[in-house]
This record gives sequence, structure tokens and C-alpha cells, in this order.
Amino acid sequence: MNAHAAGTFLSARPGWARSLPFAVFLVFLAAENNFATLQGYIPFLAGWDERWLYAAKTLATAALLALLWPNYTELKNRPAGVANWVWTLVAGLGVFWLWIHLTQPWATLGQAGAGFDPHDADGRMNWALALFRVSGAALVVPPMEELFWRSFIMRWLKQGNFLAVDPVQAGVKALAISSALFAVEHTLWLAGLLAGLAYGWLYMKTKNLWFPVIAHAVTNGTLGLWVLATGNWQFW
Repeated sequence: MNAHAAGTFLSARPGWARSLPFAVFLVFLAAENNFATLQGYIPFLAGWDERWLYAAKTLATAALLALLWPNYTELKNRPAGVANWVWTLVAGLGVFWLWIHLTQPWATLGQAGAGFDPHDADGRMNWALALFRVSGAALVVPPMEELFWRSFIMRWLKQGNFLAVDPVQAGVKALAISSALFAVEHTLWLAGLLAGLAYGWLYMKTKNLWFPVIAHAVTNGTLGLWVLATGNWQFW
């Protein structure tokens, strides 16, 4: 299948275009979680620093988003309106605050790991790793997840032809279900649930996907800077 045929195929299947970057991200996540096993099957991975898989994940997802960008018609409208920007910043910073405070065992799925520590074995900060971690979380994850969870899943739950659904018409049920599914994706499930509700509500209120994307970026960017400043690597 050539590039033109692939573009035509995805244009006719808008759900695929919004799912593929998310699927690639999950494949890399599975590889990160099973890296020791992969090293046993793939010889050239032996001795490789698994933290660089995050960089590979970021670059692969970003490349796929760029390739599929013409399909994302919901991102063609510029974000506008002072009130919308205020709500976006409030939502982004509010979710960050919730994320670092809702860490009680009952609000967590499983046990949090050691997280992503960008220090080298000698204790020096590896700024290349840190930069990939912050930029991936703040610039790549927000459009990837918002295209999948809010633009696709939340509207698809209302109607199969989701592109025809005005965000405000998605309804409370679709908002609740998509947010619950979004929560299961995260170890901090309660924070994830509230984040999904906040971003989904913002999409419904503004009718512009850029606002939840930006709010998500504010949350992740602020969290990244906070983690670097405090050394709470478990949040990564």
C-alpha cells in the first residue's frame, strides 16, 4: 500500500487515524514493562539502557501523529476566547495538583514503581533523557491521548459516525464512560478519572479539542518540572 492509498484508507476510517498513535504508544509501553524478557530474545538489546525506549516511543508516536495530521480536522480551528483559556489553565493546573495528592493506596491500581530516574550510574543528571521525558509527556502524549479518548472514544460512544457529533452533544454518559476507561489506563486511577472528566468537560464546553490538549500539556509539563525539581521519580 503506497502513501496515497494509505491516506485514502485512513480518511475513510477516522477512528483508525486516531487510534494508531495510541496503539503504537501502548506497544512501546509493553516493551518497557517487559524489557528484561525482550533482551533474552533480541540479542542487540543486551546491555541497552531501557530508559531510551521512552525516547523511541516519543519519536515514533510524534512521527505517526505528524504523518496523520491532515486527518485531524478537529484540530484545524484555533483556540480562542479568554474565558476558554482561563478554564484551560485552571483545569491543567488543577489536575496536576490532584495528581500529586491523590496517591493513597485505595486510589492506586497496583504498586507504584521506582519511576523514570534520568540520572546516570554515577549520579549525574542525563539531561538528554530528562528532555525526552518532559517533552514527550508535555508535547506528544496530550494530542495523542486527546485525539483518542476525547475526540474519538467519547464521541463514538454517542454515535458511530463520531465526526458528526458536536462535543457538547456527547452527553454525560459518554463523558463518564470514556473518563472511567481513561482512569484504568493510569496507576493513579482516581486522579486519572478526575483528569478525564476535566479534559472531557473542557472539550464539551469549548467545542475545540485544542483546549483539552493544552490543558493536558499544562498538567504534564508542570508535573515534569515538579518531578525534576523534587526528585519524585515515582510520578514518572
